Amino acid sequence: MYPIRRNRRLRTNEALRSLVRETIISPNDFLVPLFVVEGKGVKEEIASMPNYYRYSLDLLEKEVKLLWDLGLKSVLLFVKVPDNLKDNTGKEALNKKGLMQRAIKTVKNACPDMLVMTDVALDPYSIYGHDGIIENGMILNDETADVLAEMSISHAKAGADFVAPSDMMDGRILTIREALEDEGFLNTGIMSYSAKYASAFYGPFRDALDSAPVDLKNIPKDKKTYQMDYANRFEAIRETEMDIDEGADIVMVKPGLCYLDIVRDIKNEVDVPVAVYQVSGEYAMLKAAAEKGWLDHDAVMMEQITAIKRAGADIIASYFAKDVVRLLNS
Repeated sequence: MYPIRRNRRLRTNEALRSLVRETIISPNDFLVPLFVVEGKGVKEEIASMPNYYRYSLDLLEKEVKLLWDLGLKSVLLFVKVPDNLKDNTGKEALNKKGLMQRAIKTVKNACPDMLVMTDVALDPYSIYGHDGIIENGMILNDETADVLAEMSISHAKAGADFVAPSDMMDGRILTIREALEDEGFLNTGIMSYSAKYASAFYGPFRDALDSAPVDLKNIPKDKKTYQMDYANRFEAIRETEMDIDEGADIVMVKPGLCYLDIVRDIKNEVDVPVAVYQVSGEYAMLKAAAEKGWLDHDAVMMEQITAIKRAGADIIASYFAKDVVRLLNS
């Protein structure tokens, strides 16, 4: 005799499957990364990220309005800094007329209700491509955290709603939180890259910002002394809990697909929103496979996004955001 309960009854047709679906994707799930460059009328496709671009400020304004019209209400800003403005201390990051500061104002002027988050790290400003100040071949932790706090204040003054430290220096969340409070930015949030792994999936992103670590003697060739070892699981929970104790409002796991176990572990342990960054390498792999005709782009894209949310992500930073929303709206 067949069982009285047949699970397939709830899969009979799309209307029924939709009715009982546990994980629903909407535009409200997304944080859209945007790359900004100097110039005018610039929309440069990133070679390793097909159909993704760097924008000058005038075209950034148009892009932000398009995102808003699609229902995408949050952006995460990154800047490509000219080589002549790079050094070992991140001096340009503190320029109140710098590219990041102008980008924040551009977004807010174009779309005042758009939520603006900003990348806080030294690698775009570093002649060495590292997230911290280097001295005698070492990444200086506390000195770097102090600069990151100054960067955060500068971004807040320009109008940022959230700062997003992506550096993985110890104690930087407390340093930033205290600095923001001291300057009166009580409502400026912090989204901490709490569990950021030393991943090989970041290559296209570093192409986008020209921020890869340089290959020089006495300079660390990678970021493994501060980003996490991808073999570690429980360390991610410790890092995240410490960031929350120091004042993080949102925590992040980065990258996405290879770390969904970490997402679920953290979601089960914390009581703040959990963000996931679906990184450039994940985007580029699907684009390349779809171009070859090996995968159905939209089907795999939606499966990946759904898996990230199903694992526990409250927020998804993804280069697919526009593609997903257009598909949902079609």
